[in-house]
Amino acid sequence: MDLLCLSSSYLVAGVSSAGRLGDYGLISSSTHLCNIIIGEKKKPRSFSNLRHSATAMCASTYGNSISNEFTPTNWGKKLVWIWTENKQVMTAAVERGWNTFIFSSNRRDLAAEWSSMAFIYPLFLEGGDVFDSERRRIAVCSDVSSPQQLEKLQPLDELADNIIVNLLDWQVIPAENIIATFQGTNRTVLAVSKTPSEAQIFLEALEQGLGGVVLKVEDVKAILDLKEYFDKRNEVSSTLNLTKATVTNVEMSGMGDRVCVDLCSIMRPGEGLLVGSFARGLFLVHSECLESNYISSRPFRVNAGPVHAYVAAPGGKTSYLSELRAGKEVIVVDQSGIQRTAVVGRVKIETRPLVLVEAKKDGGNQTYSILLQNAETVALVSPHGGSGKQDLAIPVTSLKVGDEILLREQGGARHTGIEIEEFIIEK
Repeated sequence: MDLLCLSSSYLVAGVSSAGRLGDYGLISSSTHLCNIIIGEKKKPRSFSNLRHSATAMCASTYGNSISNEFTPTNWGKKLVWIWTENKQVMTAAVERGWNTFIFSSNRRDLAAEWSSMAFIYPLFLEGGDVFDSERRRIAVCSDVSSPQQLEKLQPLDELADNIIVNLLDWQVIPAENIIATFQGTNRTVLAVSKTPSEAQIFLEALEQGLGGVVLKVEDVKAILDLKEYFDKRNEVSSTLNLTKATVTNVEMSGMGDRVCVDLCSIMRPGEGLLVGSFARGLFLVHSECLESNYISSRPFRVNAGPVHAYVAAPGGKTSYLSELRAGKEVIVVDQSGIQRTAVVGRVKIETRPLVLVEAKKDGGNQTYSILLQNAETVALVSPHGGSGKQDLAIPVTSLKVGDEILLREQGGARHTGIEIEEFIIEK
């Protein structure tokens, strides 16, 4: 019997020519339907020579990014292995493209049961070694409780392509130490993580992060949370489509409570936040990274607009500016539409004079609007490239009808920040 399930990748069979990471691989794609076979497992013969990693859930290749936080080339190679005895956790992981599972050597019965239900790649922990079902050594696994033990892992047997590090107290041995220890080697290092937040630390440390994680959990929510984290980082690979629009109206609008968003990241010329009075059209508001005659540069800040305005957030969502607080995430975008995720460090709400800006796309009838503080340091990003200040951004104090700016068009109907299909009129 075939059971159809929703998956973000195709599960296919294939043995790597080097015997590494074995029988099953993933071909990344957008959301597709895949078959989980109940009963006898059938391996497609045409894929027998594929050299895909069984753990290439993150096989989606990241494009160029200007973010310092992540290196796209390396991020696309991150591995995720699952260590669990919970059937629901297994099902959730397979449906999300993770099909490599670690079992204790005495739980081959469980591995056989799950293999009859889904295309999985079982690995077995025996002592300090990890073998596949054909007794090929796939990895070595070491418990580490001190920095001295970590140093001894460096000269491990060259036959071990993958190294699993189980930190008994990772707060004593920072993830940075592991990366520094194995930097320059050709081995893939994975850390055992008991929560998605631990996994995130290992995947991001020292910008490069480890080669992957072994998520050891019995809770389905941990799988869902880690997949959500990967989905957010996957956005770095996509470029937002920004639209050129022409300013049709600029007028003073009295006083209002405006929001300054201070990020935990430095923004560069041409970067800012997507903000707007209506979710259907978000203006690219430039950061305060440019020099001004009136105030020092603050490259971490965007003077974003009043409390009612929408701001773009990860996952295709929006938040009200009034909802932002320290620790929340927003999307930083540049002139080319390249995006990255940034963490909010502080939000300042103060009463300031506001100016209303309205714009229309060339040949369009839809009007988009935004209110901004009437200040020299507040600017909208121009579609015209260049290195000069006027090429990058236009201050609202000098903005006039006929000027061209950049905005992001999207669905206008929202429920708790999520785009929905619904008839709506906003004006």
